[in-house]
Amino acid sequence: MGALTAEDVAAGLADVAAAVRRRSIALAVPHVEVDLVPLLDDADSAVVEQCAWALGEREDPSAVDALVRACGHADPLVREAAVAALGAIGDERGLRAILAACDDKPAIRRRAVLALAPFDGPEVDAALDRAASDRDWQVRDSAAAIRDANRGAPEGAPGVSGD
Repeated sequence: MGALTAEDVAAGLADVAAAVRRRSIALAVPHVEVDLVPLLDDADSAVVEQCAWALGEREDPSAVDALVRACGHADPLVREAAVAALGAIGDERGLRAILAACDDKPAIRRRAVLALAPFDGPEVDAALDRAASDRDWQVRDSAAAIRDANRGAPEGAPGVSGD
């Protein structure tokens, strides 16, 4: 109804219940004045995952360094969300973490390949070449989709969205 304020969102982000923090993160996406980055250090992995997703939705370049750190999280769902967010942001500072994620678990490799879309260069080409022969069919399909999309892009134009 448009009545939610930044103060309401901030109160939810500080709630003791992880479910409330997760929901508040989703509600915080349009409230860019509310800093979500500290929630990447939350004790609850589901909160951290939701936070990474929200930062990707915001396409907030100020979150890149924190998202790069989240790519090393113990929870694979957090790593997957962080990689996807870095691809959505498309900042060069996140490229190393995305490339490293191309060697993670299959779901993370798939997200990493998709996250390469806004980038170019020899390292990106090499990662796409490796992904094209990955043992996981979804990783191979993602690599093919990125390559197909980039073939149709005008010279010098960025590729398709990372996710």
